[in-house]
Amino acid sequence: MEVLHAKERMQEKILRYNEKNMTIGFVPTMGALHEGHLSLVECSRRRDDVTVVSIFVNPAQFNQRDDYEKYPRDLKSDLNHLEQAGVDVVFTPTEQEMYPEPDNREFDFGGLDKVMEGKHRPGHFDGVARIVTRLFDLVMPHRAYFGEKDYQQLAIIRHLTRQMRYNIDIVGCPIIRESDGLAKSSRNARLTHEQRKEAPEISQALFEAIEHSGRCSPDEIREQVISRLNKNPQIDVEYFEIVDDKTLKPIRRKEEAKENRACIAAWVGSVRLIDNVKISF
Repeated sequence: MEVLHAKERMQEKILRYNEKNMTIGFVPTMGALHEGHLSLVECSRRRDDVTVVSIFVNPAQFNQRDDYEKYPRDLKSDLNHLEQAGVDVVFTPTEQEMYPEPDNREFDFGGLDKVMEGKHRPGHFDGVARIVTRLFDLVMPHRAYFGEKDYQQLAIIRHLTRQMRYNIDIVGCPIIRESDGLAKSSRNARLTHEQRKEAPEISQALFEAIEHSGRCSPDEIREQVISRLNKNPQIDVEYFEIVDDKTLKPIRRKEEAKENRACIAAWVGSVRLIDNVKISF
């Protein structure tokens, strides 16, 4: 496994792969890797000749500097995990390497950014798009792998890829969960022992929403989930929405429901967690 830090070295490596007509799978990450990330690597290794992983904590997508600074980082552990997983190249640039000059680009996401994460984290997806486009231009992958836990991000990156005419297959991979149902997340490491015991309430509320979907309307389920979770003093729901899985527009009535996702963001102490599940009516 090669670990590269400079864009120039990365470009040279990609050129050699292209000369050999090798397919490139790409997994962009912010490090603090867990089984969810490694499942993306596994998907790439099954389908592509070469697997490239980037590790870069992107300051442009954090709304609060404090959140950026507290984001967990453990490069040594990450590299050990990736080497054991059979990754070919890891790209770990500095902030100066990726942003040698300010990048203030704004993007048109066709309204996908106006709800949920975009509503509560203004500018977040512009920050995501800035780094993703820079990495796509550098790595030029045939496929890029993203987890479904960040479902809105996945939808936006698919839109961005079509809009900018990247010839890249965006592959969404299933959420990986702990044995108690909590979605794997790098932020889980910041939970206290007590908070970690309470955090699975979030996924349990989502699973119950699926069970109730046969007899309740989307609005009724929304009220039930928020009411249930906010009774827990450790949890504060930021949003819960049932949305169309293509447009991300909120669904209020059963008659509107087709293919849907129930999406949630909640604070457990000072840690913000997100999750989602498929839901049918």
